[in-house]
Amino acid sequence: MSTFTKLTYHIVFSTKYRHLLIQTALQKRLYEYIGGIIRAQNGHLIEIGGVEDHIHLLANLSPTKAISDSIREIKANSSKWSNDLPDQTNRFEWQKGYGAFTVSYSQIESVRHYIQNQREHHQTKTFEEEYIRFLELHKIAFEHRYLFEAEHYG
Repeated sequence: MSTFTKLTYHIVFSTKYRHLLIQTALQKRLYEYIGGIIRAQNGHLIEIGGVEDHIHLLANLSPTKAISDSIREIKANSSKWSNDLPDQTNRFEWQKGYGAFTVSYSQIESVRHYIQNQREHHQTKTFEEEYIRFLELHKIAFEHRYLFEAEHYG
């Protein structure tokens, strides 16, 4: 018998300390680069979107690689690529960790629409509020004090 899979994930992660690093000039190129990373992993990017401080991916990922490895490669390679750009003035880093949620085939269009409307959505809700809502919606236990990295001064 052959093996067949279609593993669709909604993946969310932010820039380090939620700094506003994904500016308009970088966004399109970054999204295209991330799409290339996913294709190189034998995956398929269905939708990508976000705002200046975070990103959403809707993707079919390869079953031959652990999701943690796939996301680590996406984050490491895209931040290196961004930092190597000649016009990059700020150090680009992603936060530690991520949220990854499975998506049933019947919900793909709904999640895709949600990702496409991030700018509108974030006029009334912060990334932190959105992320906590996802965790609660998916019944994922968490301690608030460990959710987000905080920048320390001094």
